[in-house]
Amino acid sequence: MGDSILLAHGSGGRLSHELVEKTLLPFVANQELNKLDDSAVFEASGRLAFTIDSYVVNPIFFPGGDIGRLAVCGTVNDLAMSGAGPLYLSLAAIIEEGFLLSELEQVMRSIKEAAQEAGVSIIAGDTKVVNRGQADKLFITTSGVGTVSPGVDIAGANARAGDKVLLSGTVGDHGIAVMSQREGLEFSMSLESDCAPLNGLVAGMLEISPRIHCLRDPTRGGLATTLNELARQSEVGIIVEEVTIPVRGEVRAACDLLGLDPLYVANEGKLVAVVDPGDADSVLAEMKRSNYGRDAAIIGEVTSEHPGKVMIRTRLGPSRILDMLSGELLPRIC
Repeated sequence: MGDSILLAHGSGGRLSHELVEKTLLPFVANQELNKLDDSAVFEASGRLAFTIDSYVVNPIFFPGGDIGRLAVCGTVNDLAMSGAGPLYLSLAAIIEEGFLLSELEQVMRSIKEAAQEAGVSIIAGDTKVVNRGQADKLFITTSGVGTVSPGVDIAGANARAGDKVLLSGTVGDHGIAVMSQREGLEFSMSLESDCAPLNGLVAGMLEISPRIHCLRDPTRGGLATTLNELARQSEVGIIVEEVTIPVRGEVRAACDLLGLDPLYVANEGKLVAVVDPGDADSVLAEMKRSNYGRDAAIIGEVTSEHPGKVMIRTRLGPSRILDMLSGELLPRIC
């Protein structure tokens, strides 16, 4: 097949079949996908959650991950944020002519590893090839389906006054890792993406408490944007303590150098939970038992005051509004 993608790989002919059978399928093969039918047929019962997302990250390889791991984790996490246990994913790739097959295999290997870690199967897919210059190497779209257990009611509109706001770990890791790779910035400290599947963490939290009211992963727009979304959806106020929000020293230093606020920088392996105050401590303890929640903290609470707004009590004592940005701080992060 050569060492790079040709337009003929998207023709539907022999090269298309070779691309699927020799480069793509070996990494994600399973009983459903191996049939190569036009749709996957599977058993499901009860309440279902369904989501879809597209990934256009630049660069596609970055410290701590790549576009393949990002696509799987992002879709798994979107399902988990509704309290669903992810089951199946679909995956569609738009590949630019000239993209190296070795790099495509590297992405597929990451997809395989992330899917195995999350315990999901990829049972449907599609591949398209576009002319050189009409895409940026590789775009991926994933959709996912999962089941929601009886009694689980998690939504952005469920926050109540008195609830505690929990954060599963440090913020800003993913965005700064991608930005440093993109701009060729070198720091003496290690900067890596936090890209990770959080469905296991969420499952443990739900075993501890049925009174988790909201879950959200703070991706584009970061923690600040996510808190504002929850405040507006629930028509409540939120107040957080800056001193309790975990930020790695190297991320804070990089943000200071670049003039960025880590509270607005994207994450791909963190979650925000709004929990009944009576269960907050036990949920926090459970989060800390997970590899993806070791730095978890209670960072604030929900209030009936200033509905729709988020306030942050700064390290120096005074409070200020933590608003949404009008635009995108770091484009092409996910």
